[in-house]
Amino acid sequence: MSDSAAPWTDPSLSPRERAEKLVGAMTLEQKIAQLHGAMETIDIYALSAQLAESGADMDQLAAQVRVERHVPAIDELGIPRFRITNGPVGVGMGDGTPSPPATSLPMTIGLAAGFDPELARSYGDVIGSETATLGQHVLEGPGVCLHRTTIAGRNFEYFSEDPYLTGVMGVAVTEAIQAHDVIAMGKHYVVNDQEYERFRVSVEVDEHVLRELYLLPFEMVVKDAGIAAIMSAYNRIRGVYATEYRHTLTDILRTEWGFQGYVQSDFWSCRSAAPALNAGMDHEMPDAKWLNETNVKAALQDTSLEVETVNRALVRRYTQMFRFGQFERPYEPGEIDAQAHGAVARRIGSQIAVLLKNDGDLLPLNPDAGVVAVIGQSAFVDQACLGGGGSSKVIPLYTVPPLDGMRDVLRDLGSSATVSTLTVADDLSNLDEARTAARQADVVVLMAGLVATEGADQSDANMLNDQNRMLDDLLGVNPATVVVLKDSNPVLMPWLDKAPAVLETWNQGTEDGHVVADLLFGVVNPSGKVPTSYPRSEDDTLYAGRPERYPGTDEGDGYPVIRYSEGLQVGYRWFQAQGIDPLFGFGFGLSYTTFDISGVSVDAPDAGHAPVTVTATVANTGAVPGAEVVQVYLGVPVQGQPPKRLVGFQKVLVEPGESQQVTITIDPAATNHPFAVWDYCTRRFVVKPGEYTVYVGSSADDTPHTATLTVR
Repeated sequence: MSDSAAPWTDPSLSPRERAEKLVGAMTLEQKIAQLHGAMETIDIYALSAQLAESGADMDQLAAQVRVERHVPAIDELGIPRFRITNGPVGVGMGDGTPSPPATSLPMTIGLAAGFDPELARSYGDVIGSETATLGQHVLEGPGVCLHRTTIAGRNFEYFSEDPYLTGVMGVAVTEAIQAHDVIAMGKHYVVNDQEYERFRVSVEVDEHVLRELYLLPFEMVVKDAGIAAIMSAYNRIRGVYATEYRHTLTDILRTEWGFQGYVQSDFWSCRSAAPALNAGMDHEMPDAKWLNETNVKAALQDTSLEVETVNRALVRRYTQMFRFGQFERPYEPGEIDAQAHGAVARRIGSQIAVLLKNDGDLLPLNPDAGVVAVIGQSAFVDQACLGGGGSSKVIPLYTVPPLDGMRDVLRDLGSSATVSTLTVADDLSNLDEARTAARQADVVVLMAGLVATEGADQSDANMLNDQNRMLDDLLGVNPATVVVLKDSNPVLMPWLDKAPAVLETWNQGTEDGHVVADLLFGVVNPSGKVPTSYPRSEDDTLYAGRPERYPGTDEGDGYPVIRYSEGLQVGYRWFQAQGIDPLFGFGFGLSYTTFDISGVSVDAPDAGHAPVTVTATVANTGAVPGAEVVQVYLGVPVQGQPPKRLVGFQKVLVEPGESQQVTITIDPAATNHPFAVWDYCTRRFVVKPGEYTVYVGSSADDTPHTATLTVR
């Protein structure tokens, strides 16, 4: 087509101008056909209920449903087939399910434990590159909901309990994905913080809590990363489905934040035609249950919907497609460089593990340890722990199981040690054999963990159940015993006092075996920090004895209502406000070396209104290289605020006997509103006058350096 016949092909026009001209040339039928995905409509709610009744999970649901993650092309207008793939832990289910293999990265909760935006950038770079290589246009991620509870089934897809850490990492991942001309999609907007009854539940949350916690990471990826798309959630918000809630979809997202992208429904989260489009949802996936020709034309006929609203929805999406050159790009899927991206996954994985306990400096293990026995249940010792059940699951290009990884690393170290595995039966019927193997070994590595899945929350505050019995039985048999945890979520550890050393490695993905061995034998010094607090018991959680907080109660409308009555007291803010000691608090993490943070100074020429500069010196007082994370928290003197909020952090690598200076700037004008609170009168974030306290240290519970700032 020539430019005169198809003016939207003119590259001198802005993306929005091109989108407007394209939509202006479309028939109504073509427009409606582009409002939704191409999958044949199914009753997902009935199917989900059947699977739940039978005890099946989201992986089995995915196996039964061939999801068509695309919008068909319109060749006569030059509109390409719009190809969408799931994330956010790698390239998951994509157009043409079953999807092609990709790099299975560590879970997002683990990435957050790295406390390093550059690490997040590498993560997003792999995802963006592979999405582009496979010819896809959209990557559904990052996920930036918060870990309100430690039992939520999709916490592995989200970063942390803290909105600022989540936002910083989400921004870095988004920018890296979109650098490959791929649309990144922030999800799940908003308060999709549990899987229980996710199709029905309604969340009641105060506006200041919504703004200061749950919306904040979304605000950051919109304003700081220019994210191109947002995915709306399944749940209701204040009684209204998220796909129909104009307050979040239009008033906040577009009018206040200036979002220029488009909003897609989560799969089957759309519940109407006219109400959803009018509220600000632009695209239904994966089918046309609601935005079909019959419904849309009827709504246009009875004037509950205007054609300008239909046009608006398409212009928003096409603008982003033109922005990233997706109309001109031919579909030429290529081959992923599995080894190169696997090496990146291994590097990322080694930087995110958290050393939780190391009595007697048992770790790192001596490479010439002699006989090493790796013991655990099959999911953790016989195969790489990929994690991420449900629609985000990645089909790996290759995997490195624990035994192979350990043998590879020991060989590279010139070790003469021998390694064997013993698989503990699910019913623990061979514990006697396991005890014998542990007793006869020089070193024992007990592997256990939790693999969460979309569609279901965990019970018992993440007790490992039979694995806890296994650990309790085997710990103490051999004093040289290390527990390696491979988790999607923080877990309870009733056996902790018996364990000399505990290393949290998360669900690592494709390079599991190499990463764990690198850490155990000191090839890499663990430097991760806890991104979500570990409670000592379920009694210490914000929902204990409070069913209205979770899992919700029926208040008369027939569906569960969850009330966020804890307000801003979530995660470390909850523990500190309640005076409860967590098992492992936010920001905590040990190392194979030791650090000293000193020389802390706070420069605040106009506190609360101009940037505040925090400087500190980090000294490595141990014998091996290592990385420390300097963390800055702020105490805000406003009633109802928790004791501290994270406002800055920086990870620094320091050689033994050396020091590095760290400078962290806290800008009151930053998107995360570090000094501000939501003001109901002015309907905006406001910095209140008073005495603010700056806390500097190595975790939320270890901030020995303080300074007081007077804000006028």
